[in-house]
Amino acid sequence: MVGRIREAFRGGDQRVDPDVLLARLDAVRRFLAAADGHLPDNRLVPAHTLVERAGTRLALSRDHTVVALAGATGSGKSSLFNALARLDLSPVGVRRPTTGVAHACVWGPQEGAGRLLDWIGVLPRHRFVRESALDADDEAALHGLVLLDLPDFDSVQWSHRLEVDRLLGLVDLVVWVVDPQKYADRVIHTSYLGEFHRHRDVTLVVLNQADRLPPAELPRVLADLRRLLDEDGLDGVPVLATNATDPDGIVELRAALERTVAERQAVLRRLAGDVETVVAGLDELVGSDHPAGGPDEATAGELTRALAGTAGVPAVTEAVREAYRHRAVASTGWPLVRGWRRLRPDPLRRLHLPGEVADPAESLVGATSVPDPTAAQRSALGLAIRAVADRAAAELPAGWPTAVTEAARSRLADLPDALDRAVAATDLGLARRPLWWRFVGVGQWLVTLAALGGLGWLVFGYVLRALGLPDPEHPMVGVVPLPTLLLLGGLLAGLLLSALTRPIVRWAAGRARRRAEQRLTAAVAVVGDEYVLTPVRAVLADYGVAREALRDAVRH
Repeated sequence: MVGRIREAFRGGDQRVDPDVLLARLDAVRRFLAAADGHLPDNRLVPAHTLVERAGTRLALSRDHTVVALAGATGSGKSSLFNALARLDLSPVGVRRPTTGVAHACVWGPQEGAGRLLDWIGVLPRHRFVRESALDADDEAALHGLVLLDLPDFDSVQWSHRLEVDRLLGLVDLVVWVVDPQKYADRVIHTSYLGEFHRHRDVTLVVLNQADRLPPAELPRVLADLRRLLDEDGLDGVPVLATNATDPDGIVELRAALERTVAERQAVLRRLAGDVETVVAGLDELVGSDHPAGGPDEATAGELTRALAGTAGVPAVTEAVREAYRHRAVASTGWPLVRGWRRLRPDPLRRLHLPGEVADPAESLVGATSVPDPTAAQRSALGLAIRAVADRAAAELPAGWPTAVTEAARSRLADLPDALDRAVAATDLGLARRPLWWRFVGVGQWLVTLAALGGLGWLVFGYVLRALGLPDPEHPMVGVVPLPTLLLLGGLLAGLLLSALTRPIVRWAAGRARRRAEQRLTAAVAVVGDEYVLTPVRAVLADYGVAREALRDAVRH
C-alpha cells in the first residue's frame, strides 16, 4: 500500500503540495480517532507523535528550515558548524568535549526562530544569530536557515544519545557527518542511516576531513560510502566531500543548504517522510482488503436463545400457560367452586409478572422473581457472546479481534438487570379476558341458578311435608318432576360445560404461551442487540473508518 505513493514524494525536484500533506495528516488523525481505545497504545504512539509534531511544526514557522549536523565523536561536526557559520562562536558552545546539548545558529531575523528553537529545546544561551553582515550577498541566500550542532550519537553518556534521537525527530533536514576512519561504522548505518530510508529527500551525507585522504583515495572512499548508503536504502541521497579547514572545502555543502533554504520544501518533505513511515507501521493494522461483515443471523439467533435461557423465558412462558388456565377456569368454572380457585396463587403473580405492562412513562418497572440462571445457562450465554465476537472478528487483522471481544463483553455485568427489566416490561397478552370467557361464565351461572332453583323447590316441598301441610303438585316433564329436572339438569349441564371448555382452555393456554414466548424473545433480542451486538458493530464501524482513513493517507 505504501509503495504506491513513494514515488510521488521522492526526489529533490519533486515538490510536496502543502494541501496534500495536510490531507494526509488529517487522514492519520481520523485513523487515530477511530482506532483509539481499540488498539494497543504502543502501536499508536508514532501516529500520535506525528500528528502532534506536524501540527506544532507547521504552526510555528514555514519560513525557517531546521538543519541538523549529526555524527559520531571525532567526525568534525563542530568544525563544520563553525565553518558554515563563518563566526567565532563561544568556545563553551562549540569548542567543547562531548556534550549532551545542541547548539544553534540562525541566519536572518530571529523572529519566529526563537519560538521554533523553544519547541526544539535549544536553550537561549546555546543559540547564535548571524547579526553581523546580515545584508551581505554571501549570507542572504541562507536567511531562514537554523543550523543545529547535535551531540555525538556514539557518546558514552546514554542521555546524549537520547537527546540526539529526540532532536532527529524534530528537524527538517539531517546532514550526516562521517569521517574517513569511521564512515563504515556499523552503528551509524544500522541504528541511524538505515532507519532514514523513508527520509531520503531530507538526508544529506558528507565525508568530512576529506583532506586527510590522498587525492587518489578520495574517489574510492566516496564510492564505498555510496555503496553502503545504497544498502541502507538511501540510494539517491547526495554524498559530498567536505573540509572544514578550507573555505573551498564546504562550497558544495553550502550550495546544497542554500538550495534547500530557497525551496522552503524541507519541512514538507520531512513531514511527508514521517507520514510514510507512520503509515507503513500502521498498514498491518488494517490489512484486510474488505470491510468486516459482522455477526450473521444464525449467530445472533444463538445469542438470543442463550439470552432467553438466562432471562428465564422458559419459566415465564410456562407460568403464562398456567396463569391462563388458572384465570380461565376461575372465569368459566362452576360458580360454586370459583372462590376456591381464586384462593390458589396466580402463577404469574408469584413471579411478580401481572401479565400486563403499565405505561413506562408513568411508572417504574419492578424487579421480577424469575429464577436465577443455572450454571449451564450462564455458560451457554458466554459461549454465544464469544461466538458473536469470533464471527465479527473473523476477517480482522491483529489487534482488532481483541477489541471486538472486549466490546461484546463490555456490558456483560449489566445484562441480568436489563433482561429482568425487559421481561417485566413485556406485555404477555393476559391483560384482557377473552369474550368467550364471559359467555361461558354466564352459561355457568344460568345452569347453576337452575340447579339452585330446583333444589330450593324440592326443599320447599320437603318443609311442607314435614309440617304436615299438603304436598304441592310439581309440574312433570315426562315422568320426572320439574324441580328434580332443574337440579339434576343444572348440575349435569355445569359439569358438561366445564368438560367441553377444558380442551379449549388447554389449547388457548398453549397459544398464549407461544404468543408470550414470541414477545419475550423479541424483547430479549432487543437487549442482546443493545448490550452485545451494538458495541460490536461500533468497533466494526470504527475499523471501517480507520481502514478508509489509512487508505486516504496512502492515496494522497
